[in-house]
Amino acid sequence: MRSRFSAYAVGDTAHLLRTWHPTGRPARLTLDAQQRWTRLEILDTDRGGLFDTAGTVEFRAHYRDRGQPGMLHERSRFARLDGQWVYVDGTLSD
Repeated sequence: MRSRFSAYAVGDTAHLLRTWHPTGRPARLTLDAQQRWTRLEILDTDRGGLFDTAGTVEFRAHYRDRGQPGMLHERSRFARLDGQWVYVDGTLSD
């Protein structure tokens, strides 16, 4: 989760695509250059440990978009695929 947030922050689309589960991975990803990710808050985790094959992370990701503050609140599902954690999908919250 933290590496994906960092990838959004620095615009590393290759890392984002590489860490996306193949069943939901887009063919390409274009990030908005005006959106700057500034802070990540991990609110809750469930599983995702050393011996788990799945886990969830609830987080708030803060950003600035064209000078205006914003926040994304999501509960994301991750799966271990070939020994690596990959993003499966997420549910947005208010």
